[in-house]
Amino acid sequence: MVGDVADSQDGTVGKALSVLDAVASFGRPVRFGELLTESPYPKATLYRLVQVLTKQSMLVYDPDRQTYSPGLRLVRLAHAAWQTTSLAPVARPYLEALSAEVGETIHLAQLDGGSVLYVDKINARDPLQMYSQAGKVAPCYCTGVGKAMLAFLPDAQLEPILRQQSYHVFTAHTYPDADALRAELRAIAKRGHAYDREEHEPGIICVAVPILTRAGRVLGAVSVTSSTERTTLQGLDAHLPRIHAAVSSIAGEAQDWRFPDAAE
Repeated sequence: MVGDVADSQDGTVGKALSVLDAVASFGRPVRFGELLTESPYPKATLYRLVQVLTKQSMLVYDPDRQTYSPGLRLVRLAHAAWQTTSLAPVARPYLEALSAEVGETIHLAQLDGGSVLYVDKINARDPLQMYSQAGKVAPCYCTGVGKAMLAFLPDAQLEPILRQQSYHVFTAHTYPDADALRAELRAIAKRGHAYDREEHEPGIICVAVPILTRAGRVLGAVSVTSSTERTTLQGLDAHLPRIHAAVSSIAGEAQDWRFPDAAE
């Protein structure tokens, strides 16, 4: 089902946001009938929500095609969030320098609830076809950046996220349950970096390092990603000193930007 029913305490705002999520999930202009098929709401409720969102420019209606799409107001809000909340503006110059040094795909990610949100991506000199794009979300349990962040969360934050994971088996290398993942997270915490061993997509591998404040708070993660046709995990290990240098610079600048008064 596209979109979850909002908790009753979220009321109309929660329902409206779930409709926006549903429209965005199609990845193309969508007809009302398509939304209704996937929606948990009655037709009258869904129609009312869609009309309000359209009136507020959160959705835009194409009368010729009779379709709805995310509106430009969302673009403005997304740009403001990118500028003020994501690490991307701070991290971009360091990611570009890292990309020039290693020649592989660079990802910057942050946690978004129980998922990974890719907030920036710089393609390799010879780009690879893969799922990740800036703005896309992915599971935590089977991505290098996701595991790198999970490994450094306190238990009170980690356990609810582990319960949210689907543990869908994408490949023969995907962790199938929370117990297997916990063992991997302990190993990541000891060595300081994570791997994606073709866990999300066949042939795609990466090494990832968390971005932490001085107090150890997780801000995000950076990865260098390649394919098994180009290199190995041991080959990616050669980039770790450069990744750590980039992450250290990002963390220092983000610390002053996001927590200027924190004694961390």
